[in-house]
Amino acid sequence: MKPFLLAFLFLVAISCKKKTEVTSPTVVNISESVYASGIVKSKNQYQVYSTVSGLIQEILVTEGDLVKKGAPLLSVLNEPSKLNTSNARLASDYADLKANADKLKAAKVNSELAYSKLKNDSLLFVRQVNLRKQGVGSVVELEQRELAYKNSATNYEVSLLTYHDLKRQLEFAYNQAKNNLKISNALAGDYNIKANADGKVYKILKEKGEFVNTLNPVAILGDASEFILEMKVDEFDIVRLQEGQKVLFTMDSYKGQVFEAIVTKIEPLMNEQSRSFTVNAQFISKPAVLYPNLSAEANIVIYTKERALTIPRNYLIGDSVVLVNKDEKRRVTIGLRDYQKVEILSGLSASDVIYKPNP
Repeated sequence: MKPFLLAFLFLVAISCKKKTEVTSPTVVNISESVYASGIVKSKNQYQVYSTVSGLIQEILVTEGDLVKKGAPLLSVLNEPSKLNTSNARLASDYADLKANADKLKAAKVNSELAYSKLKNDSLLFVRQVNLRKQGVGSVVELEQRELAYKNSATNYEVSLLTYHDLKRQLEFAYNQAKNNLKISNALAGDYNIKANADGKVYKILKEKGEFVNTLNPVAILGDASEFILEMKVDEFDIVRLQEGQKVLFTMDSYKGQVFEAIVTKIEPLMNEQSRSFTVNAQFISKPAVLYPNLSAEANIVIYTKERALTIPRNYLIGDSVVLVNKDEKRRVTIGLRDYQKVEILSGLSASDVIYKPNP
């Protein structure tokens, strides 16, 4: 019986002790703020998408790797693309100007022969004209020489046109084949999914042999050491925010600690489903170790009032009542409030003693 009595008295003492928690209003600075839920994100964090569809042939990096811009992350099976590239290379080699130099040379030789014949027929025609003036030769011979000269001139002209036309055709075919090869190489390169910027591989979202398409991300990358705080702010509060405002935030990973950041960006488009806006903040003071997607609760400071009379928020009953003389309720008028304190505009003085209500 005696131990039971001692235990009872102990519980009563503890109970009384809890009821006698008291404090007095204090004059401190207090800030009005907007609440926001948030997560930690790597700076420039982005999702990587494939530009082609197919099966993953190889995963070329592991989570945690540091990569450079353009580094291959995954390769997609691309046998048809390889064959197309091979065909384009063959066509490019076939159309190469050096490989077709003999064709151009033959056309040029034909043009030179036509020019030599033209010169010869021209001389014979002039000679026949001079002989005819001297009464030597017939009109028929003169006409034959003239016809031969004109035919040679026409043939020479045709040979020049043929040469230049062949040259244009070969150059066009060569340039077209080169472009087709570039296109094939570019398409083949699409089967290697690459990093868009220098950074760290935070997550590989697919496994070898899985099917990928252009709609679903395959990896998440971001800056290796720089992080930001991404917050969601209700549409009701967004008009009160602006860049440069201070942010005080806590994290489940760092219980009891408060960190600071500053608003750097307010995205102008509202998310229609959540009716919220995305607000980014840069760390002023931050934890020693951070990872993407760590959760945070933040208060974005809107206004700060100096030398305000305040009490702890957990001493306030509802929005307007405090306990004095242990169980006497007194109505007060409150002003600004943050996540720890509330401003008292009237109803209390700094010399009053108030009691913490039972939970």
